[in-house]
Amino acid sequence: MQIDKKKIIFFSGIIILLIIAIIFNNFKNKNYDNVTFNTVSSSAIDEPSKNASSLKEEKIKIHITGEVNNPGIIELNVGDRIDDAITLAGGLTPNADVSKTNLAYILSDGEKIYIPSVNDQEVSQETNLSSNSKININTATESELESISGVGQSTAKSIVEYRNKNRKV
Repeated sequence: MQIDKKKIIFFSGIIILLIIAIIFNNFKNKNYDNVTFNTVSSSAIDEPSKNASSLKEEKIKIHITGEVNNPGIIELNVGDRIDDAITLAGGLTPNADVSKTNLAYILSDGEKIYIPSVNDQEVSQETNLSSNSKININTATESELESISGVGQSTAKSIVEYRNKNRKV
């Protein structure tokens, strides 16, 4: 029985194609598409202090005032809460009233936190009454704008100046 050379080449080609298909299928199933390689430069190895500092948590700064022992600007970690800020500010004074303060509120960079006094109750009731009334920012005075939560003296002044500068005749 003699086998033709053409048949041998044909069947060898089919076997090679099958082997390539199996290898390709195995490669595809291992999902090499999402593999990432971490490389470390020699400078990172030589300077561990720089590498360690990049692993530190991000910091934020807030301004805490009112009935805390050490009011001022304090530095916190991202995700810290008002309770953490009070602790870093030396704790509460004996006159502090945090009954209406959400101590679990998560702080963000640049916020100002005011811790009220027990004597502020009358003021807070007045503020609650005035917060129910609407204020037209197109006609409000600086003092009216300041009664809006989050609007301070400089913001109110800027609003009025902008309004006066850009007023249409």
